[in-house]
Amino acid sequence: MPTIEYKTDKQKKSFYNSSAWRKLRQQALERDNYECQWCKREGKVTVDSIKEEGKRKEIVLNVDHKYPIEHYPKLALTLDNLETLCVYHHNVKEGRTIDKISRNNSKKKRWNDEWW
Repeated sequence: MPTIEYKTDKQKKSFYNSSAWRKLRQQALERDNYECQWCKREGKVTVDSIKEEGKRKEIVLNVDHKYPIEHYPKLALTLDNLETLCVYHHNVKEGRTIDKISRNNSKKKRWNDEWW
């Protein structure tokens, strides 16, 4: 049986839209009591937000693969490979810090404010 790969954005999108992933993701959230496990290790509590009527639900928690599916496709649907993380800690784990994001999005200076 050939190994399924998750290298391209299309392959990953297909995986994350699958019913198998959504079901397993829900199991991970329930197992972790809808709490960020990183925050929990630090003695903090970060739980998921509650949907308000007529508003879009704010995403607070992500279910993260401890071993990325790009490199470990066989672990993609393994509950023990999943961990619930808040958006902040998920971004830290992935190396997407606010400092890096703002540096990448900053615009070039259009003029020099020096006055002679």
